[in-house]
Amino acid sequence: MITVNADGKIMVRRCLVTLRPFRIFVLGIGFFTLCFLMTSLGGQFSAKRLGDSPFTIRTEVMGALESRGVLRRMSDMLELLMKRMDILARLENGTDFHKGDEARFPLDRLQPAAGLMERIQAIAQNVSDIAIKVDQILRNSLMNAKSELGDGRRDQCEVPRDPKYPDCAGKVEWMRARWTSDPCYAFFGVDGTECSFLIYLSEVEWFCPPLPWRNQTAAPSAPFPQAAFRNDLAPLLDLVGTGKESLSFMKKRIRHLAQQWLRATQRLEQKLKGQQGDQKHILIHIGFLTEESGDVFSPRVLKGGPLGEMVQWADILAALFLLGHSLKVTVSLKELQSNLGVPPGRGNCPLTNPLPFDLIYTDYHGLQQMKQHMGLSFKKYRCRVRVIDTFGTEPAYNHEEYATLRGFRTNWGYWNLQPSQFMTMFPHTPDNSFMGFVSEELNQTERQRIKSNKVGSMAVVYGKEASIWKGKEKFLAILNKYMEIHGTVYYETQRPPEVPAFVKNHGLLPQHEFQQLLRKAKLFIGFGFPYEGPAPLEAIANGCVFLQARFNPPHSSLNHEFFRGKPTSREVSSQHPYAEDFIGKPHVWTVDYNNSEEFEAAIKTILRTQVDPYLPYEYTCEGMLERIHAYIQHQDFCTMPSPPPPAKAQSPAMQSPPSPLALSPNATHLVWSPNAHRDPQAWPPADSLQVWLSEGRHSCTETCRLHGLVCEPTFFRFLNKKEVFLQLSITCDSTEYEMNHLYPAVAENVHECYLQKEPLLFSCAGHNTKYRRLCPCRDYREGQVALCRDCL
Repeated sequence: MITVNADGKIMVRRCLVTLRPFRIFVLGIGFFTLCFLMTSLGGQFSAKRLGDSPFTIRTEVMGALESRGVLRRMSDMLELLMKRMDILARLENGTDFHKGDEARFPLDRLQPAAGLMERIQAIAQNVSDIAIKVDQILRNSLMNAKSELGDGRRDQCEVPRDPKYPDCAGKVEWMRARWTSDPCYAFFGVDGTECSFLIYLSEVEWFCPPLPWRNQTAAPSAPFPQAAFRNDLAPLLDLVGTGKESLSFMKKRIRHLAQQWLRATQRLEQKLKGQQGDQKHILIHIGFLTEESGDVFSPRVLKGGPLGEMVQWADILAALFLLGHSLKVTVSLKELQSNLGVPPGRGNCPLTNPLPFDLIYTDYHGLQQMKQHMGLSFKKYRCRVRVIDTFGTEPAYNHEEYATLRGFRTNWGYWNLQPSQFMTMFPHTPDNSFMGFVSEELNQTERQRIKSNKVGSMAVVYGKEASIWKGKEKFLAILNKYMEIHGTVYYETQRPPEVPAFVKNHGLLPQHEFQQLLRKAKLFIGFGFPYEGPAPLEAIANGCVFLQARFNPPHSSLNHEFFRGKPTSREVSSQHPYAEDFIGKPHVWTVDYNNSEEFEAAIKTILRTQVDPYLPYEYTCEGMLERIHAYIQHQDFCTMPSPPPPAKAQSPAMQSPPSPLALSPNATHLVWSPNAHRDPQAWPPADSLQVWLSEGRHSCTETCRLHGLVCEPTFFRFLNKKEVFLQLSITCDSTEYEMNHLYPAVAENVHECYLQKEPLLFSCAGHNTKYRRLCPCRDYREGQVALCRDCL
């Protein structure tokens, strides 16, 4: 009981009148303090995740101890706050304050403060109840801990010394110093104890050996179901989603080609005779469409922006779905994290569960996002990734250490993937896999209709952006003498495009209207850009002749801004090298645009030339289905065959097995010996191999093409032996193993032979006049350069 004399009452009354706003302020401070404490408590529980912790009782107990301490501190602070407020209230109630000052300070203004006090009292009671319950849980947990860990071994964890895990001690030391640097460690149950470090490093990561007293039972893996071809694309449209112009474009394309896809699926099903293979769970993450990567494509879909990537992704989705695989499509980072099982934190920890996908199709943007958020799991699971890569990634740029040392490092590349995990739009880089896309096929009736409706003097210019037309007035003037010129340049109503007045510009056309324009035209002409898009193949498929510029010197990362920074040293000899090399005349004419006479002569010849619509098989729906099916069933980068270890010298007792290669009958190259063992599971089959020696000015890609073959990098492991030089009658005064993307090779002038030390650097690309390279070539199916004759 507090006693106060009359003078004290008067002083207190005056203070209360003066400090009434201060009382409200005190109440506010108390409320915000309570909020802060509750937030802290929530953080303690969310960091520990008591119910979800994958570890045992000690982790839970430690988390509960900390949480109980927070509860007690909260309860104490609330109790102190309540006592002070109660003293203040009793002082006020013992006076006649309200009677005299009610007019100036109405009671209703005090009601919020009184209500706040009641709420704080209720919260304090709840906190007290929670503290009691935590104490009860603690007692039960401690009793269980004593019964399960009676020998106290959890408190006696020592860092194991196992030569199979040489990094264990160093990782434990790192955890001691840095385990609080990322909340994900606490999410997995790390609490600062030695045992929690070892459990995490042995069960979540894999730097330490499993602890013998832990339950190591692994769930049995379920067998793969058989893939079954689908006959309806409607469910795929729901999977693709909505909300972006790019997604709408892709869905329209899938609908437009649906009947062709379904007919092609039926033909492939008959060809495979029921041998579809296993169904895969596949994640498709289109990284360049995520907001985090900028998504510069979606806003430009309706303004003449590039559509080649979206054409390819739409076709990949259709093919994977029709082949019967289980798909998940994501175009946002949040969706990616959710589907992968990314733990909360800053991306230092592995995934919460084993990766639920057998394959992941993404692009460079998606690859970077996965590496950033998957932690160590990225290294573990990167063999399942397939990277859609328009221009290709050569091994010299892919190998991080080599690229850094030799000047091949770019903003892309340096991922240390198997080069075949990169999948290109055209088959220009044999080190990568050729993914491709499809063009619309014509039936016989449509082909005849196109031939009869062709306008022999009509030309369409390749280029939807006005910038492509700038500086081309000279060529357009020559072309205008012979043909009516049409364009499809995007423009806004108030700003017409800057194209010559004699050009009939249709503006940006929907895909089906653009196809109709091509079906009337005689000529489809390119002015050097864009490079390697789908439009020239669509034009050729609709009966047009494609006229393009020859580049002299060829464009590359060394002399052209567009290619600078791309992970390839490929030299592009024309706007569309595939059309030039794989199709050619009469459908494709490649001329020097700097030579006006050659340019004009080509136009005159084209006017006299009759061509039928033509589409390479590999760009039909059936061709793409066939190719992707073969990749999914045969490409396995998680269990790659290991090459023989390099050795400079071997004792007679340890000689390598005889070479499986034999000299061809005409003694010009090596072939697979008919007596050699062949692994029936190997893909491509080894008996499709031919070994040729390049000239100094040619890469292996060019060398194989000169012999009507394709370079096959998976066969380099059969060539990387000294015996192969001897079989080709090459004298080697010395043989060295080194890291170089041109090896195996021979420097003939000094009789020095070189073998490859790093298998990731086996490369079909690259040449040097100093070396003649050993090149692994193979045959290929007609119209399907990605597959050998027996590869399906």
